Amino acid sequence: MKVGFIGLGNVGAKLAGSLIRNGHQVQVHDLDATAVAEMVGHGAADGESPAAMMRTCEAVITCLPSPAACRAVIEAMLPEVTPGKIWMEMSTTDAQDVQNLGAQVIAKGGMAAECPVSGGCHRAATGNISIFVGGTRETFEAVMPLTTVLGRRVLHTGDLGTASTLKVMTNYLATANLLTVCEAMVTMKAAGLDMATTFEAIKISSGTSFVHETESQMILNGCRDINFTMDLVKKDIGLFQSIAKEHDVPLEISPLMIQILQDGIDRYGARAQSDRIIERLEEATGLSILAPGFPAEMLDDEPEERGYEVTAARS
Repeated sequence: MKVGFIGLGNVGAKLAGSLIRNGHQVQVHDLDATAVAEMVGHGAADGESPAAMMRTCEAVITCLPSPAACRAVIEAMLPEVTPGKIWMEMSTTDAQDVQNLGAQVIAKGGMAAECPVSGGCHRAATGNISIFVGGTRETFEAVMPLTTVLGRRVLHTGDLGTASTLKVMTNYLATANLLTVCEAMVTMKAAGLDMATTFEAIKISSGTSFVHETESQMILNGCRDINFTMDLVKKDIGLFQSIAKEHDVPLEISPLMIQILQDGIDRYGARAQSDRIIERLEEATGLSILAPGFPAEMLDDEPEERGYEVTAARS
């Protein structure tokens, strides 16, 4: 399939790489010419512009940092949407925006699917990341040849908007895990516990989580580079907070998490890696949460395999 890919950031470049590696004809576009040149070096073609890509490709994927960026790209592509063309949105974005933009694509005879991913950059690089797909069942079937290359576990969540809603929920949970892991490790250090032993104790216990088994390693190594920045975390949990507010759910933990992330941004900058949030507690206690033997980069050791649909349990 001839596929356009717009947005070659930390996740997008890895997803585009999976398409190239698995034999698709891929055109790429990004405001960063260096990122485009790197992907061209891996076998992609320079798509030149969003409009040109929609005109010449069967499907165009967007993976962009904000709803505003996505709106601008769709506005540029829309005149080139014709019956049968597919737009796949792989960003973490606002459900209402996806629904509005998708409706414009569908009105032109195209198909629209939101396909946010979850599982970290290391799994995006190997095609083993999980993908939520929102859209009609017909559209879900149409994008399966791509989603099962881009990811391992693919879940059809329902109509447009459902995947984005679920994705920000999972990012909210991941952030809550990160913040509690930081507090746990700093407290154990203060109590005199060995950090490597603490890591293993959490890992083999009911207190473990995907976040602990990945991001805690980056924290203990000291690199604190999980390829996800504080401003993006704050955006995502802010979207979750907005969903709760819209439905009159009186959250208590979420507002505090937003405050903590904002404090981290004020201290370290919006583009600081999210794992650096532990440094607030290191500075407050004078403790260093480091341990030897942990990697400086997360690598996925799960072999790449064709993805498959995951279905929800029904009674």
